[in-house]
Amino acid sequence: MCWCEDGSCLCLRAFDERRIFLATKKNKLKVIALGGLNEIGKNITLFEYGNEILVVDSGIAFPADDMLGIDLVIPDFTYLINNKDRVKGVVLTHGHEDHIGSLPYLLRDINCPIYATRLTIGLVEIKFKEHKLLDKVKTNCVKPGETVRIGNFSVEFIAVTHSIADSVAVAITAPNGMQVIHTGDFKIDHTPVSGQHMDLQRFAQLGKQGVDLLLMDSTNVEAPGYTMSERYVGVFFERIFEKYQENRIMVATFSSNIHRIQQVVNCAVKHHRKVAVVGRSMVNTVKIAQELGYLIIPPRVLIEPHQINNYEDRHITIVTTGSQGEPMSALSRMAGGEHRQVGIRPGDAVVISASSIPGNERSVSKVIDELFKKGAHVMYDGQEDVHVSGHAKREELKIMHALIKPKHFMPVHGEYRHLKMAKELAIEMGVQKENCFVMQIGEVLELSEQGTKVTTTVPSGQVFVDGSGVGDVGSIVIRDRRILSQDGLIMVVITYCGETRQLLAGPDIISRGFVYVRESESLICDLKDIAKQAFEKWQDSNKANEWANMKNDIKDELRQYVWQKTKRSPMILPVIVSV
Repeated sequence: MCWCEDGSCLCLRAFDERRIFLATKKNKLKVIALGGLNEIGKNITLFEYGNEILVVDSGIAFPADDMLGIDLVIPDFTYLINNKDRVKGVVLTHGHEDHIGSLPYLLRDINCPIYATRLTIGLVEIKFKEHKLLDKVKTNCVKPGETVRIGNFSVEFIAVTHSIADSVAVAITAPNGMQVIHTGDFKIDHTPVSGQHMDLQRFAQLGKQGVDLLLMDSTNVEAPGYTMSERYVGVFFERIFEKYQENRIMVATFSSNIHRIQQVVNCAVKHHRKVAVVGRSMVNTVKIAQELGYLIIPPRVLIEPHQINNYEDRHITIVTTGSQGEPMSALSRMAGGEHRQVGIRPGDAVVISASSIPGNERSVSKVIDELFKKGAHVMYDGQEDVHVSGHAKREELKIMHALIKPKHFMPVHGEYRHLKMAKELAIEMGVQKENCFVMQIGEVLELSEQGTKVTTTVPSGQVFVDGSGVGDVGSIVIRDRRILSQDGLIMVVITYCGETRQLLAGPDIISRGFVYVRESESLICDLKDIAKQAFEKWQDSNKANEWANMKNDIKDELRQYVWQKTKRSPMILPVIVSV
């Protein structure tokens, strides 16, 4: 009933708004990680409310040693593709590969806008250009401190410090009033190279207002104390430039680490050196960072790699890719003597300014050994202070908990031990044990006024990128590659007459990666005899037309004999030709 004398609908409107609000309060905010849990990399988190989905980050992981031939590992986007009309946008926290690398593969199937800071947009657009998506994707440049509306979500971008400029955390407010903070990657650096300080005051303000859920970077939770400032590496570079004044100096680091590249450039300018940038991703990043004003290089300092030999060693600094020992990276090709423009000379000072990503240790060690063999002075993580992490250690994580005081906590960006230790740290800082959730990828965490709980799962996992193929290499192909790499291949070729079932040629045995045929003639002859006996047995049976049975019989007989003689299990491939 309306109590307004003039019969206006103001009261009815207020009633309707209250009814809508109450209905909204009943809805649930769902949080789903499709990557970044129980693994390093492949970070992507979904926030789902009603008929809308907001995506935060879309990264890659580097392949493990047993993923033979795989170039990249990306999230399984099945759930997003099945709900592509509900995806309202993708928010990016910063420009590292483990947060933006899989975005072009996601946007092949989903057309939605991107929201990111200026440098992150620049790095993403390089990828869009390579994938011919530049004209198809709408990008929205945001600034730290800005709040935007994406569908019915309100998203605030908060400045954080990390090992790349323009990094942000996001504070997401759902239509039911639920407040979530996703920190992205961060560390508390009080002397950042870029001058962008972490907005701790804003985190404290949000904490006073009330934060329902905190998703926080847990990569460095094992490490006590505080992460050193990025400027600490600059002090090390100064010592290197002073010590090796007469030598060429090479620095290998991540191409996205603009802060570190800037410090190398500063040292080079101070010591009157030219700077050559080597490696495709490094060249692209330096170019875009210069254009956007994030990397300041004075005129006539940069030179092309082919100009290096025009200068004396004491006037040359080289910044290159390859800090992870990637086989095709510039530093790896230099170490192997395969780079067309730059070689390693005795006396070169080579700094590998990065820590090894788990799984890359062997590749990095191989490159370091090759550099030493060529007479270079090599400095690397663990031996020298060549690197500081971009991730918060325990005391910094405690500071964030003290500021934000979340009601619920979900650790992200780490392997299981990291997530578990981050949960224990949260409990230590006052979060109730039942409000801490160590999740698996694909699990759904639901938040509402009625409570918070893990309810169901959605399709998730990993998809392999091999060359231009996406998802066409699965676990079975990887298994076959592993067998081929370990025990090799035996091919058995038999030709027979389809009408008379008489053997016309063979069996011929072809070995690849199993044994050297010329030195194993006795074994090869035995294999031929066994294959022939299996063929004759099939020939005399009543199932003569079922050649599939013959192939299986030949494989079984040969496999058993090979294992008996060699204790190896090569792949056995019968090739049966009927004429």
